[in-house]
Amino acid sequence: MMIDLAAKQPHKRIKLIFNPVSGSNRESPVQLMDIIKELQEWNLVPEPYLTEPSSDYAKIVREAMEQGMNTFVVCGGDGTVSAVARALTGTNGTLGIIPTGTQNNIAHSLGIPEDIIESISVLTTGKRIKIDNGIATCGNISMPFFEVCSVGLFSALFDPGDKIQHGDITGIRELISTLSSSPPSKIRLILNDKHEITNTGHVVMVSNMPFVGRRLEVGEPESYKDGFLDVLFCTDTSKINLMVGFIMKLQNVIFDDSRIMNFRVKKILIETQPPMPVMADGVSLGEGSVTIEIRRHTTTVLVPETKEISGELNGIIEKR
Repeated sequence: MMIDLAAKQPHKRIKLIFNPVSGSNRESPVQLMDIIKELQEWNLVPEPYLTEPSSDYAKIVREAMEQGMNTFVVCGGDGTVSAVARALTGTNGTLGIIPTGTQNNIAHSLGIPEDIIESISVLTTGKRIKIDNGIATCGNISMPFFEVCSVGLFSALFDPGDKIQHGDITGIRELISTLSSSPPSKIRLILNDKHEITNTGHVVMVSNMPFVGRRLEVGEPESYKDGFLDVLFCTDTSKINLMVGFIMKLQNVIFDDSRIMNFRVKKILIETQPPMPVMADGVSLGEGSVTIEIRRHTTTVLVPETKEISGELNGIIEKR
């Protein structure tokens, strides 16, 4: 059936951006060849690019478009997907995703299968949609993000947590040390330029996708295109209670704690004292004050052909 469908499609050149160290993969040369072969079965002609820490994705996108390619297929995890999506923002390019990372939250949020062969089929049988992105401004740094911008404890825990996820057990000691030594801050939120909340806390998370972190569900199923950002504010609670709350949320256990507050906004200003670390899609932006805003329908993505969920979201701010 797959080949019959592919036979109806003309050959199409695409840019394949392959991260050889994503997830726990240690067979990347074999995996890359298998992916190229499967793409060719669908009459897709990939031009591979292997990512490096210094990769300039804006340049890669620009040069590929100059050569007539406008579909960019990322084979990697959330970090690589987000980096390429940033480069595609505001262009006429289309993002495709073959998820091979550790969490694959962006692909999961968009309904893209984690099976490689199934995700490749979406590149031909799927539909194009426009998704939103957030933009975080901290000091002189302004960066789009697609998954989450975090302020506080979770930003500080990102690096050791990432080491552990990739099999580096030295991250365990660093994680425990950071967890035990990170103090709370006085956190001031200004929602949509008019509603102010001030409290002591450890964490603020501002998400564009329904799933973040270790598959923590923080938004509605189609929050990536609803014109709002989901805010999770953890006020004055112990770090033990905070972690227990998140573990219960991961296990879909109902956890009602008034100290964990949820809002939906178009814009938020976050100020912390003492200054807390700010991170957007795994990239450190510095410490202290950050302004975060939504940008509507900036990036085109290929997703499975599924039925749209109808209904308009009401209200500028909602506390759940």
